[in-house]
Amino acid sequence: MAELKERLLPPRPSASSASTSALLSPASKHRDSSASAAGGGPGGAGRRPLFQGMDFLGLKKRGQGLRSWIRVDAATGNSQMIEVDKFTMMRRCDLPARDLRLLDPLFVYPSTILGREKAIVVNLEQIRCIITADEVLLLNSLDSYVLQYVVELQRRLAAHSGDVFAGGSTSPDYLPFEFRALEVALEAACTFLDAQAAELEMEAYPLLDELTSKISTLNLERVRRLKSRLVALTRRVQKVRDEIEQLMDDDGDMAEMYLTEKKKRMEASFYGDQSVLGYSSAGAGVSVSAPVSPVSSPPGSRKLEKTLSFSRSRHESMKSSDSMTEHIEELEMLLEAYFVVIDSTLNKLTSLKEYIDDTEDFINIQLDNVRNQLIQFELLLTTATFVVAIFGVVAGIFGMNFAIPLFDKPDAFQWVLIIAGVSGVIIFCSFLWFFRYRRLMPL
Repeated sequence: MAELKERLLPPRPSASSASTSALLSPASKHRDSSASAAGGGPGGAGRRPLFQGMDFLGLKKRGQGLRSWIRVDAATGNSQMIEVDKFTMMRRCDLPARDLRLLDPLFVYPSTILGREKAIVVNLEQIRCIITADEVLLLNSLDSYVLQYVVELQRRLAAHSGDVFAGGSTSPDYLPFEFRALEVALEAACTFLDAQAAELEMEAYPLLDELTSKISTLNLERVRRLKSRLVALTRRVQKVRDEIEQLMDDDGDMAEMYLTEKKKRMEASFYGDQSVLGYSSAGAGVSVSAPVSPVSSPPGSRKLEKTLSFSRSRHESMKSSDSMTEHIEELEMLLEAYFVVIDSTLNKLTSLKEYIDDTEDFINIQLDNVRNQLIQFELLLTTATFVVAIFGVVAGIFGMNFAIPLFDKPDAFQWVLIIAGVSGVIIFCSFLWFFRYRRLMPL
């Protein structure tokens, strides 16, 4: 892993300039040499650059948008680092610009698996690559999952090559190169998401148990952050699951991803066209390499060539449709296996979310219970305050500045206290009986 990481590190400036010059087309080199010759000639000897001190090589490199890629060869399994600009990659893999935009590390796009004519565009978490029938082009990154993807793909390619050399024939469970590369990408994405889900579970359950025993602001804030992480991870896992399910539901998209078979059919069609052209030219007495004019060629040979081409294309289309219907089950079984894995991860997150919801409900019940106890206590306190206020009324009445014969009796004060106290107790008990009758508090 360390050797591969050092080998995939970004090159030094000298190597970068060398690779940039190596990627230039012969026509560009010819234009650069002619321009330098013109600048060094008699007419350009006295010319000076318009902006001195500017790094035109770096400016040209930034203008081209060179990006570092890791290339894994399908035949040998060797990996190398290349620097290719966007337009060269579009021509190389026959992809539109919007598909390459999905692989841009500067933007955050949801997980996507796209089947195109000559490539499969994969954007699964850290794995962003283009898979063709001959190679895998992976965005160069020092992320551990990217390096593990390269190492695992090389290991499987080497194991398959060893089996072929030892047995001399491929096994019935043999998968094409693009499906093996796609399988490694799906495995890496599912492993990464499952590891994050397991880590979240290990952190969530003790925290939720602690929150149920002790409700505090700190624990509530930790649970809030945990829930936000859970929602984000669930959204990512759900997107991967939906993408796999969408591929499984569409037979046309799965058939589009058989790149090796399409390449073989194109080669067979090319060689068939060459043989038909050779047969028709030989029947007409004309060399294959010589250009044949459609006007000068006899109409019988042209009609025969059209008939053979039409019948061959019809036979190949029927044969390819039958083979796609027969072999599409391989890719469907592969996708179904990882659909089960990602669905299990989604079930873990769903169970964790339900546990969080149950904990929130339990906390709300506890808080409601405390709130009810406070209301009952407030009701009792209000009732007691009303009873005590009766003594204040009696004190106010007897505190008036006028003569009353009751003041002359020595036991009058005691009787007033006794009567006021008994009246207050009777009133308080009456309130309690009313509260119990109305079920306002459990007494």
